[in-house]
Amino acid sequence: MAGRAAVPEVIWARPERTGRGPRPAFTRADIAAAAVRIADAGGLDAVSMRHVAAELGCGTMSLYNYLPRKEDLYELMIDAVGAEHEIREPTGDWRADMIRNAQETRAIMHRHTWVPRVMSGVYGFSPNTLRYLEHCLACLEPLDASNGVKMELVALLNGVVTTYTANEIATAERTRSVPWSEEEENAVRMAYLGSQVATGRYPRLAAAFMEGSEPVDLEAVFRRALERVLDAFDPSPR
Repeated sequence: MAGRAAVPEVIWARPERTGRGPRPAFTRADIAAAAVRIADAGGLDAVSMRHVAAELGCGTMSLYNYLPRKEDLYELMIDAVGAEHEIREPTGDWRADMIRNAQETRAIMHRHTWVPRVMSGVYGFSPNTLRYLEHCLACLEPLDASNGVKMELVALLNGVVTTYTANEIATAERTRSVPWSEEEENAVRMAYLGSQVATGRYPRLAAAFMEGSEPVDLEAVFRRALERVLDAFDPSPR
């Protein structure tokens, strides 16, 4: 790939644009916004240097003066959507603040359904990511734990949010791709499941299904998942 460095580097440590020539026509923010628009409209697979260049109205090769590889483009995209986190003054209730942060992250991922596919710890150096991490540590000030433990809490909570939301997104995308409704498919699958449980080969599953016959409240399930992660770090009795 043109401009590809032979050694690892951090895109944020590079100047906005390399190479000679006239004044840069675009900023990284412009490039990131164009890529996010493409991904939001057509999914992550629609994002390419060529498509971003077309969105900006420039030549493909000129983009390599701004970023050397496609992976850097993903990092710019993650940073761009990270700006959607609303950084508020911590309330002093670290659990409530972290649950709010997690719920906001989930909402961002639902607005930009491609995000779970490219989430990576290596993208933790961007300006908006650092801003968000600093905010999380501010929220966790009241927690009696080392900074290392607090960072583990943030990472684990983000992992739960990403996994949970990725499953929600995948389920919704599959529902849109089949020629029947979600209700029709669920009815067929539940009928088959009932026939299997009725054989007596799965007594524990049968008991579990009988106990959980009420409709599942997915919002409550998500909240409980967050609470259980926080319980593991909470030294106070509940």
